[in-house]
Amino acid sequence: MARDGDTADYVAEIKAILRDSADAGVPGLSVAVCSLYKTWTFTRGVSNLRSLEPVETKHLFGIGSITKIFVAVIVLQLVEEGKLRLSDTVSALLEPSVYRDIVDAGEATVARLLSHEAGIDSWEDDPSWIRDGRGSEMNPSYIWTKTEPLDYVRRPKKTAPEPGRWYYSNTNYTLLGLIIEEVTRNPAESEIRHRILSPLGMTQTYFEGFESPPSEGLLPSRYHWSTDTFRDAAGTNPSFPPMSEHLIDCTSSNLSTEWTAGGILSSATDLATFAVALRDGKLLNSESLAIMTEWRPAANGEEMGHGLFRIKRPDGGAWLGHFGRVLGFTAALWWKEGGDCVIVVLSNVGRMHAGNVPSSGSHVVAKSNLLEFASKLASTSALDS
Repeated sequence: MARDGDTADYVAEIKAILRDSADAGVPGLSVAVCSLYKTWTFTRGVSNLRSLEPVETKHLFGIGSITKIFVAVIVLQLVEEGKLRLSDTVSALLEPSVYRDIVDAGEATVARLLSHEAGIDSWEDDPSWIRDGRGSEMNPSYIWTKTEPLDYVRRPKKTAPEPGRWYYSNTNYTLLGLIIEEVTRNPAESEIRHRILSPLGMTQTYFEGFESPPSEGLLPSRYHWSTDTFRDAAGTNPSFPPMSEHLIDCTSSNLSTEWTAGGILSSATDLATFAVALRDGKLLNSESLAIMTEWRPAANGEEMGHGLFRIKRPDGGAWLGHFGRVLGFTAALWWKEGGDCVIVVLSNVGRMHAGNVPSSGSHVVAKSNLLEFASKLASTSALDS
């Protein structure tokens, strides 16, 4: 049986890490730590820097590229159902007008789109898109069409390597969203709701710009680190007032441009529910989970499967999941390989295109011992059961 002191110590360590992040300038954080036996929730900071309203567990944050895990699950479910093959190419699935002038898109297979080995430029890296989608030229209230971001890569290739080599590209998952729609004849967001959100009771999760916000969720204000690096890349948008020398308020914006590459908003507890279900085989069969975890070298010592990353920690442990970074938000969703711990970290500050920043939701995971303390906390619930 776990000693009460052990649990209290781990809780205190987690709270201290979140306090340090808030002290470094992150407005608000929402965290969930989940085991099979118990879920702990933590909040720190504020949802709005003007009103100083505190973050609550029912606040919904942009999860960024964690959205890609949902998309990968739907794609692999369609493979299980015989409606799609990993070897199918974009040209066999989509109309030529969709991938017109996007170098190497037509020959890309579903498998290579999932694993970021298709060799297709990412619209997120295009200088014009950065200004239009996150910067000086962005119309905050405009709802992008699903194919519009693809227009930024209808040109000669600039950044991606040859197909077969790893290169992270949002374009891949925009194409996968369109493939889901072509195969099912339904909106991709509807398929995710029908196949994942509704069965799991995830009532605090939705696609911004394509679905209505849930009535029981709260939306925090959203902020972004406006460093010199960010201003050089994105410029200054008059609709995003400065909160400090290096922080802007981009609450008026929306994530419709991200769509299936990063457009979901969710709560920490909803995401924990999703991770447990995926880990425990409630969404995919064992063969699909094996495909998802076929690891290949990625960047910064990480490994990539089909929709999932694998990171190794200094203590030798490995964690599976994804970081998320979009305008106004950073996020992290990870579960311990071979263990019983899921952790979700959500914050209402973005750091894309900003270079080095004081802290963010992803920093909390990458640059502290949060994962290790979360794992120890989760283990106390097993001892108490």
